[in-house]
Amino acid sequence: MKADGDFKNRLLLFHFKNNIMETIQTQSRYIEWLSPEEMHKASKEWLSELKFIRDEHLFFEDLVTTFTSQLIASRKFQDNKEIIDAINKSQKRNNVLIESIKVHENDLEVMLDGIDQIEEERAYVKEHSGLIKVISDYLKNYKSLKTQLFNIIKNIKKEDKQRYLMDRK
Repeated sequence: MKADGDFKNRLLLFHFKNNIMETIQTQSRYIEWLSPEEMHKASKEWLSELKFIRDEHLFFEDLVTTFTSQLIASRKFQDNKEIIDAINKSQKRNNVLIESIKVHENDLEVMLDGIDQIEEERAYVKEHSGLIKVISDYLKNYKSLKTQLFNIIKNIKKEDKQRYLMDRK
């Protein structure tokens, strides 16, 4: 942990809530004081989260495949289709973000090479600042899509259970 005076100048605070990393942006004017180590750590955490989401997308594909007939037969077919399309777009966006962060990580060298390259360093920090916003927005939207998909599947399971119980009578 940094000294108390430096703590006020930190841009990023990460915390985990329900196993979801949330990024809280504090005063953006202090971004220039992020150390290369802090930016590297943030990038690694983003990659970890996005790779986990990539695995979740595979699970979602299996889930949609398993419940395809119910999704199509549902009275809410159009809504279901929109959510599934949004999840597919999310999957593509996730892959783009993973690649962007890998490139960003590779460019970290400009911050560590010991050569004063003010413009390149500012550009890197600015890019990092942009990624903070993009990743935060993506994670927020992804969480919403995930919740919507689970609600759809939950409702399908309830309907199936009701049909099963009615058929038994």
